Amino acid sequence: MLEFSEFKPVSLDDRDLFLRQYRQYPQVHSDNTFANMVCWNHYANYCFADVDGAIVLSSTIDGVTSFRPPIGPKNPALLDDVIDLALREGGAAPLLVLDPVNEAWIREIYPNLILYPDRDYFDYIYRTEDLADFAGKGYATVRRQVNHFRREYAYSVEAITRENIDEVWEFLVIWCEWRDCDSVPILAYEKEAILFAINNFFAIGLRGWIIRVGETIGAISVVDEVNADMAVVHFEKALPETYRDIYKVIMTETAAGLRRRYPFINRECDMGVPGLRESKTRCHPACMVEVHYATRDDLEACRR
Repeated sequence: MLEFSEFKPVSLDDRDLFLRQYRQYPQVHSDNTFANMVCWNHYANYCFADVDGAIVLSSTIDGVTSFRPPIGPKNPALLDDVIDLALREGGAAPLLVLDPVNEAWIREIYPNLILYPDRDYFDYIYRTEDLADFAGKGYATVRRQVNHFRREYAYSVEAITRENIDEVWEFLVIWCEWRDCDSVPILAYEKEAILFAINNFFAIGLRGWIIRVGETIGAISVVDEVNADMAVVHFEKALPETYRDIYKVIMTETAAGLRRRYPFINRECDMGVPGLRESKTRCHPACMVEVHYATRDDLEACRR
């Protein structure tokens, strides 16, 4: 029987373990990436157990715990153990499914189990070349905004390096002051997450880009790998009140920096925020990575 006491918090020391596991069992959703978990652990309390060659993940937000299917070889007995643990330790929706492989597997093993889609947490996947070029009629508006910025400002693009990362920190302090991060709980959590990312940028294995207008940083992006074909933009911060449309510019310049290596970019979910959903949809995603959950009642019913 799997016990919650066997789980331990995800930490920087676990990076190599996750990289090895994810090379063998590639992920597609940003929430399962090592960088996401280690940066947001103060908020979501990500933990894991290494069991029979598989990694089992949990997260606990506001005291409510959920579990995820094993990431590893298909082992119906272990999946059954995870469901049993979820029923003992989890909340009202104790099982989260963040990838199509496990979704299909669970539907095969438990054909009567209802898996409910959670649209607010679907990840948006884009073709890298689409965001790098903004070509075609569908991108006419955003292309016009980027071209206007390029005419208005003399700017440069550079990778985040050990030489300029202190400037990135200083920029983020300014950004947090502008957003008044400490007054809004979720922004306070995000502030802690992104500063952790910058403090541990090279230990985590992150990449990123800077938009510099003159000598001043106006925008930054922080990027990670999801799998061999897909990068993810974990953080993208800018000062749009100072530099109009700069968010569009950091988006396309980041894509340009990634296009030779990754055909796809994951730009994470919209969390159900209407304005964010509109802006992500406007950039024409190639597909979505769906998220599903199972309720306690349905899990109990499927095991009777």
